[in-house]
Amino acid sequence: MKQLTRDGVLEALRSVQDPDLHRDIVTLGFVKDLEIDGSDLRFAIELTTPACPVRDEMKEASVRAIREAFPAVGNVSVTLTSRVSQHVSQQKEGLLPGVKNTIAVASGKGGVGKSTVAVNLAVSLARDGAAVGLVDADIYGPSIPMMMGITGRPQLKGGRLLPLEKWNVKVMSIGLLIDPMQAVIWRGPMASGAIRQFMSDVEWGALDYLVFDLPPGTGDIQLTLVQSIPLTGAVIVTTPQDISLADARKGYVMFQKVNVPVLGIVENMSYYICSHCGQRDEIFSHGGGRKAAEELGVPFLGDIPLTTTIRQSGDEGRPIVLDARAKEQSESITRIARNMAAQISIRNATDHGTSAVDIKLE
Repeated sequence: MKQLTRDGVLEALRSVQDPDLHRDIVTLGFVKDLEIDGSDLRFAIELTTPACPVRDEMKEASVRAIREAFPAVGNVSVTLTSRVSQHVSQQKEGLLPGVKNTIAVASGKGGVGKSTVAVNLAVSLARDGAAVGLVDADIYGPSIPMMMGITGRPQLKGGRLLPLEKWNVKVMSIGLLIDPMQAVIWRGPMASGAIRQFMSDVEWGALDYLVFDLPPGTGDIQLTLVQSIPLTGAVIVTTPQDISLADARKGYVMFQKVNVPVLGIVENMSYYICSHCGQRDEIFSHGGGRKAAEELGVPFLGDIPLTTTIRQSGDEGRPIVLDARAKEQSESITRIARNMAAQISIRNATDHGTSAVDIKLE
């Protein structure tokens, strides 16, 4: 019988690869707290994000590798933890010292559901166990408070604003600071100044991800905002029809100009599901987002169907990923959030990003 040893276990686990980082989990330093107790084995796998899209597969592959190498092994206990990788940026450290990663959710035009995507990405990351914040950077049309079901005003503590919290997501929006019937009529520098204050004058604390819901479009205001935020990367939201895809490409060019990597494209309203019969209808065409991603050489993060429940969830202030009745939509957005988190980990690994806080996964 082959003896269970530490070196033998690590050698067996070298066959388990991280599909995104393209290295084995031992070389990556993911294997932690390895303990052998007779014929039983315990260890942890420390992932780069709690929202890892292949965490279950990696766990199963690890157990399988151990049992193949040691047929007489007893109980194999694998705990998944995470150590969220950090985007290294001097600008970010100055403005957001406790925030590891910043993500812009953008669209080349209005009406594609960008804010809906931003809200549900943030809540989905939080559900997976990450510490998440959400900034409503759409100064002229702040819809995040309603979509998150948040009311009230932020409090001051030590001269800094405390973000409001809902669904385990910290939120800041101009909509929480002004009368909802008051129109915001600001020029670009004033808008970017407000967003800068949402970074420097808000007590965000320690966050794994801070999501920015940008105003739609690719004009001077959007460009000024993007230049003001120390971004890890951006997600572009589009719908399948040609006019939206053309605008999505403009968004890609805008981020290229300011050297912000595009983490991927999301196709919203990808197809319609009838609430009565369940029939699928591709009313805006289908597959355009994937095609645009392939043309631009960026990841396609996934698609989201158009359903009445998504609209209702925004109106009711309860994100769709929390709605047990909307299983397909919730699973679609969860996959997109995890794919996005994986792209951030890849970017940070390429940039040699380090440092994080352990988060225990269920």
